[in-house]
Amino acid sequence: MNKVKVFIIIIIMISLSGNIYAEISKTGTSAAKFLSISIGPRAIAMGSAFSSISNDATAMYWNAAGIAQLEKNDIIFTHTNWIADININYVGLVLNLNEMGNLGINVTAMTMADMEVTTEYYPEGTGDTFGAGSYAFGLSYGRYLYNNFMIGVNIKYIRESISQSDAQGFGIDIGTIFNTPFWGIKFASSITNFGTKMHMTGDDLLLQTGIDDSRNGTNDQLDADLRTDEYELPLRLQIGISKDIMIRDQRLTVAVDAAHPNDNTEYINIGAELAVLKEMAFLRGGYKTLFIADQEEGLSLGAGFNYDKMKSIELQIDYAFQRMKYLGDLHTFGLSFKF
Repeated sequence: MNKVKVFIIIIIMISLSGNIYAEISKTGTSAAKFLSISIGPRAIAMGSAFSSISNDATAMYWNAAGIAQLEKNDIIFTHTNWIADININYVGLVLNLNEMGNLGINVTAMTMADMEVTTEYYPEGTGDTFGAGSYAFGLSYGRYLYNNFMIGVNIKYIRESISQSDAQGFGIDIGTIFNTPFWGIKFASSITNFGTKMHMTGDDLLLQTGIDDSRNGTNDQLDADLRTDEYELPLRLQIGISKDIMIRDQRLTVAVDAAHPNDNTEYINIGAELAVLKEMAFLRGGYKTLFIADQEEGLSLGAGFNYDKMKSIELQIDYAFQRMKYLGDLHTFGLSFKF
């Protein structure tokens, strides 16, 4: 393997991401913010320090290069009871194509119950209801370029809706993972949510108005369409390292990720996973968004169980707990099948 070429690719990715961020100065203003919410109980339990160890179907969210490591087909379902009775569900399927690499599809859905319509004159509700939700549909591909170097891409269609209005856009994620020759350390880099701007359109933004009431013959019943501002996707550059440490027959993986988002300050995630009983049971812990002022997220814990004694199916069940400072603790569940 030509290690010089590998490092050149990584440096180019980091340089391009620097140019992207140079054009963006807004803080706290981005569309489709649900794309920044962590996915998968394993990653969440490890403090979202997951970019360099992504090796299941949730890799399509974290770092699409990770799906290249899958030697079997993998399907995963995850569910998060998020704040304010909001549910976040993720479904991912990765197909192993052998020498051709691996292909995956994924769906992320943030949903909530219908809400009552209230107005100035009907503060207790009009009797009508409206719905809201955010969705992302992705297509991923990952493969080995060299024996120890993986690259992957995830292309997605994004849609957010509320009542009779919606916003749509497209995004792309690009990532790499390098199994370095230095003490078994893995190095990863990724750029996520690089794509189109989004703005709301729909029937809720239609109204009738007049152009100039002071002029004779003016029409005060003209149809008009309000145009909202356009907002960037929550673009993020993430760099991560990890290492496996063998303690007798047990594996301890430690990981650190550094992130630079376009709608917040830089932060660091740290996490660890202990695999015992020959990779059958897992204990995990981590801490998210270190060095962010007034941080909401923080400590996370979790566990998992893997059963591979069936002939052709490997089953894994995972759980994660995430501490939130003000908004209430979160619980995430996951079920995956490798076949």
